[in-house]
Amino acid sequence: QVHLDASGGGSVQAGGSLRLSCDVADYFHGYKLGWYRRIRGDVEGLACIDPDGRVEYSASIKGRFLVNKDVREKQFYLYLKNLHPDDTAEYRCVARRSGANCVVSVVPQYESWGLGTQVTVSS
Repeated sequence: QVHLDASGGGSVQAGGSLRLSCDVADYFHGYKLGWYRRIRGDVEGLACIDPDGRVEYSASIKGRFLVNKDVREKQFYLYLKNLHPDDTAEYRCVARRSGANCVVSVVPQYESWGLGTQVTVSS
């Protein structure tokens, strides 16, 4: 079973930025990777990336958030920019063995477990 722990969260003011990361050394090849967040029980897929580098973003964060797979460090990053108080949530990274192209709305359903990281944005 896939196990990924996210890190890099924290408390920032509105307009601030953060970089979240996951160590994906065991899942760098042959896996789709994704980020989602949990807000008061609801989940929202944010972004996913296929093994070939194709990326899909949720419309709600497109242009503000960016994902990157670092080949050298074997890290999967989520860059958060221009944060709003509505972005306050627990953020999780997940992976699924690759099949069809990733679909961002499905990311929260990946069979993956691990620790999320809390992002708190104050106004």
